[in-house]
Amino acid sequence: MQMDNTFQSLASALAGLQTRGLDRLDAQLLLLHVLDIPPTQRGWLLAHDIDLLPPDCSQALEALARRRLAGEPLAYITGSKAFYGLNLQVNRDVLVPRPDTETLVDWALEVLPGGAAAVLDLGTGSGAIALALKATRPELQICATDMSPTALAVAQTNAQHLQLDLQFAQGPWLAALPANASLFDCIVSNPPYIAEGDTHLPALAFEPQQALTSGADGLDDLRQIIASATAHLKPGGWLLLEHGFDQAAAVKHLLAQNGFDQVQSRRDLAGIARCSGGQRPAQ
Repeated sequence: MQMDNTFQSLASALAGLQTRGLDRLDAQLLLLHVLDIPPTQRGWLLAHDIDLLPPDCSQALEALARRRLAGEPLAYITGSKAFYGLNLQVNRDVLVPRPDTETLVDWALEVLPGGAAAVLDLGTGSGAIALALKATRPELQICATDMSPTALAVAQTNAQHLQLDLQFAQGPWLAALPANASLFDCIVSNPPYIAEGDTHLPALAFEPQQALTSGADGLDDLRQIIASATAHLKPGGWLLLEHGFDQAAAVKHLLAQNGFDQVQSRRDLAGIARCSGGQRPAQ
């Protein structure tokens, strides 16, 4: 059933979206988007619930509702996603930043030394991790890399919009760095970690598959990063990695196997071991 494009109140438009299967938050955010009102102003809808929705906005809302009902992530529809207090632009060239990844940002801020420490964000996508670190600690020197030129363009746009100064490099993992690159105090990454053929992939059909899957067991990219990271870390520097809900033991084994000390994991908002990391020996 389509929405009636004649004049209707905002409350009626919201009710119609929910009747069709959208949850209340998604319906509110879509309505704010077509009205060109910031997503933080949900209370505005309550104060204006009897206001009439213009027909052109009603038609736009109908088009967006169809996309959301088809399973497209809300962030791709509205073109933005909040992460670590930042409003990031996103499109289908990058993964939608997820709240659980904030665990990785928190951990990096915890282990980084004071001053202008050097950080490398591998596979930056939208730039979420790198930009969150830079916004929190402006003195950090951050380099962000990605294999995808189109993903890197999204990260660069976000950096410009937020007026945050990052260095960018295009290429596969650590091979993106120039031969004379300085060593880093911390390397962070949220790489692909889903196994090819995983049953969760159909639910992620709108997101770039090359940023999701990594071999038969989902660990191919993690293996590559762990094996090559030590040569780019300062003595005592940290490698911190996001991974799948059931991969902590395997990632910690790889870290220990490659000579990292202080190997450990951190839990996400749901209490799942979501990130694992280790420290390059000081000697």
